[in-house]
Amino acid sequence: MRRASLSRASVLALVLAVPCVHRASGEMPPAFGSGSSRLDSRDFRVVDGPSRGSAVYYKVVEGPEGRMLRGQYRPGLQSVVLGAPVPKELRSRVRRVRWRWRARAFPAGGDECYGLGDSAASVFISFKRGLRWYILKYVWSPLSPLGATCDRKRSLFLHRDTIVLERDGPTDKWLSELVDVRQAFLDHFANGNPKADVPDLVGIGVMTDGDQTHSESGADWADFELEY
Repeated sequence: MRRASLSRASVLALVLAVPCVHRASGEMPPAFGSGSSRLDSRDFRVVDGPSRGSAVYYKVVEGPEGRMLRGQYRPGLQSVVLGAPVPKELRSRVRRVRWRWRARAFPAGGDECYGLGDSAASVFISFKRGLRWYILKYVWSPLSPLGATCDRKRSLFLHRDTIVLERDGPTDKWLSELVDVRQAFLDHFANGNPKADVPDLVGIGVMTDGDQTHSESGADWADFELEY
């Protein structure tokens, strides 16, 4: 039975109105098409699951490779989702999102498309129009077909697609991603119509979990960058 968790994706909404605590600059961004802004790893907060103590299996790590967000799920724990808000002045401007991630442990048998929906790493791109949330969940899966769109959800308040961005591969190897989030919204939620209105991009979320496969799972994320 697939978990209802990402109704939990809609829970990302709860933090997206919270101001960023560690903004790199307090200045207003330049005009569209001329800049970028980074999200600090320290901006991510628990949006679903236990919020305190050892049950929160994420931490900010400082090292030779710079600052990163590390998640290490252990069997028996409840899944935890972290989220960070996009600065309000950028929400209608962001066109692309960059980040780096690496898998540290793959959940045994995890398959977002055809089985138990655990992945080493997930990144949620969250849009909002009125009361409805639109979630693009990009995953690094052990088994799901590369490039597949799976586990579509359509309800009154939540539309969500899961996209397999990376599949299997060696652990502890950094990969860089670049997603045209506005085009992705059109492709997934507007039948590719280039004239459709794209709502504000309001937040970014991350998760690693192994609660369905009852296995260890882990990943690192770094260098989230919003291009506008």
